[in-house]
Amino acid sequence: MSPLGSPLIGAAELAALLAATSADPEGRPTLLDVRYRVGGPGGRDEYESGHLPGARYVDLDADLAAAPATGPASGGAEGGRHPLPDPARFQEAMRRVGVRHAAPVVVYDDWEGRAAARAWWLLRHHGHRDVRVLDGGLAAWRALPGSALEAGPETGPETGSEPQPAADFTVDRHAVHLPSVSAERVPQAEVLIDARAPERYRGEVEPLDPVAGHVPGAVNVPTDANLAPGGTFADPDRLRATYAAVGAVPGTEVVVYCGSGVTATHDILALELAGVLATLYPGSWSGWITDPDRPVEPAPGHRP
Repeated sequence: MSPLGSPLIGAAELAALLAATSADPEGRPTLLDVRYRVGGPGGRDEYESGHLPGARYVDLDADLAAAPATGPASGGAEGGRHPLPDPARFQEAMRRVGVRHAAPVVVYDDWEGRAAARAWWLLRHHGHRDVRVLDGGLAAWRALPGSALEAGPETGPETGSEPQPAADFTVDRHAVHLPSVSAERVPQAEVLIDARAPERYRGEVEPLDPVAGHVPGAVNVPTDANLAPGGTFADPDRLRATYAAVGAVPGTEVVVYCGSGVTATHDILALELAGVLATLYPGSWSGWITDPDRPVEPAPGHRP
């Protein structure tokens, strides 16, 4: 968790922090704009139309993921639509947008935190502990009295000091097997959470991947369940109740996946707010189905 207390920061708190550090370039937070939509174009055009003052644009496909892979990635890592980026490539991207060891980082999007959470998770994964997601994203900033946006492309080079690899917060395909499916699990995933929409979890529709369904034994907590009206994260008590209902409580081994490892980080952030540490399965559903021998629920031919 961020030394500042929470993985989230509210719009008013961010505005106050920016005002307090306006004359302190070393202490001023680095702002990263991570606008993105699954299956859509990148968010650079939206960024250039208006972004938080001083924010730098981060391209999720180019900076926060490796190229899509139809099978296991090199080195035994899982493939899928958004494999984790090569560490050197990620570190170079973070240098380019000015991330520094000594300065806090705030990430935001216009997707209720689903893309920003990927940047938050990756920065944490690479050792930058003072990183937070703007709660409510761009909409919350726009709703703040006196807030401002600036338009246009990034101006001038800004070089930071890259984060360093830290403890591994991921599991591979072997770890997502539950005891009822296989004894092959490292570590034991006591609770496996699928963060996709319920209809995708149930196998009723699959707009992005060639196989519908979910990993056997997984429970479904869609990212919508993490949100309050207005698009901010729900309060911790409600999140604790949401995740306790599926067995995700402090002390359990919790693994989260989604379609490609992006929106699963939204559940991981919500779990942290609820006091539960969780691990990402980066390949997620798109990586799981690269091997036709892996089990799927509901089984093909038995769709709802």
